[in-house]
Amino acid sequence: TTITSNHWIMAWAGLEINTLSILPLISKSHHPRAIEAATKYFLTQATASALVLFSSMTNAWHTGQWDITQMTHPTSCLILTSAIAMKLGMVPFHFWFPEVLQGSPLTTGLLLSTIMKLPPITLLFMTHHSLNPTLLTCMAIMSAALGGWMGLNQTQVRKVLAFSSISHLGWMTIILSFNPKLTLLNFYLYTLMTLSIFLTLNTIKVLKLSTLITSWTKAPSLSAMLLLTLLSLAGLPPLTGFLPKWLIIQELTKQNMAPMA
Repeated sequence: TTITSNHWIMAWAGLEINTLSILPLISKSHHPRAIEAATKYFLTQATASALVLFSSMTNAWHTGQWDITQMTHPTSCLILTSAIAMKLGMVPFHFWFPEVLQGSPLTTGLLLSTIMKLPPITLLFMTHHSLNPTLLTCMAIMSAALGGWMGLNQTQVRKVLAFSSISHLGWMTIILSFNPKLTLLNFYLYTLMTLSIFLTLNTIKVLKLSTLITSWTKAPSLSAMLLLTLLSLAGLPPLTGFLPKWLIIQELTKQNMAPMA
């Protein structure tokens, strides 16, 4: 609904359906941590959805337009940028994401990291010309930096992947104002790599780094492929994950963003 809609109410309805559909999947184990994760996810997404609705209503009040592409009121654009950042889990609205991912099963974590990010990224793509570029760039740089930095200190595989997701969101967002197609390319490749990592972890039943270290004895070939996929997700040059980063850096060098001396 969100991806195909042209009206803000329909987009909002799609986001709400999206949120409600994943909640039973997060809390299906009935473990207290899973219930806590579902509650955190619900509260964050409900707040972000309310902000999306508020920004679109403010814009409609000032312009008389409910069209997604006609977001022109500056305050509405600012609120919308913050709302989508909260939906995606970008810095400084990132605190919920590692906690929710840690409390979810691996298959649900896969959905949270990939499919559930598609509607907000589509909204970003559709409204990129009207979003606040300064705010987007600041949040993107903070996400890329903090995602990498905070992932260093983790022992839980799901938390490492959560911070990896935050970092990749930074890369996707920084190029959005200049070349939105690169944002989509980055998202597609990130989805592909994350899919293979989560499915591999689910197959060899790994949740901690300590068990990941010894997993090569159980499935040597799968562990080797997992290592390559992780290096690809990190963006190591000969592998696929390097391609979007290379293209994004190349595009950013053309923008004359550095201050003149």
